[in-house]
Parts: sequence; structure tokens; C-alpha cells
Amino acid sequence: MLRVTAFTVPGRAVVVRLDGDADHDQRRHLEAALSRAVALRPPRLVIDLAGLGFCDCTCLNALLGARLAAQAAAIELLLAAPTAQARRLLEITGTDELFTVRPSVCAALGDAGAEAR
Repeated sequence: MLRVTAFTVPGRAVVVRLDGDADHDQRRHLEAALSRAVALRPPRLVIDLAGLGFCDCTCLNALLGARLAAQAAAIELLLAAPTAQARRLLEITGTDELFTVRPSVCAALGDAGAEAR
């Protein structure tokens, strides 16, 4: 089961936290949550992966879709605190080059010029 929660940092960002397993069965739930976050048009969208137990290609596709939607809306999208499994998936697919990754939500909310990874 995947639990998706979101909160707003007024005027700065929306943070979407993923807890649990993001697999095919959770695809619609995940995509809907990410679409809602983009629709809010925050300056920055942070996707917190610290609680993600499992992420497969379905999850990766949802993240890539959110990235494209965020780009189209001129929203900066960052991934925060990816688990070892999520980081490995990003690396082996080469998508780690597409995302800005920060070690924590605090780092993602901080200076946009902070060092990635």
C-alpha cells in the first residue's frame, strides 16, 4: 500500500511524501496525487522519497510524468531523500541525470543552488 501526503510551504513549495510501495497497483493513486500537486502551481515541487519502500517502473514513469508536467508549468521539481532502492532505479535507468536530487526535504526547500546528491 502507498500512502501519499502533501503539505504546502506557503509561497515556496508543495512537498509530496511517498510512504510504502509504489507499484502498478498504486499507479492511479500516485499519478493523481502528483497531478494535484502540479495543479497547485507552486514555485517548487519536492517529492519526498524517504519513506518509499519499493519503486518500480510504474513509480518511475509517474515521477517522469510529474517532471514533464512541472516543466510545462514552470515549476522546479526536486526529489528528496531517495532510498537506496529508488536511487539505484534512477541510476540504472539513467534518469538520475534528469532529476535534481537532494539528500533531504530541508535541503530541497533550501537554496536551489545547493549541491545535488
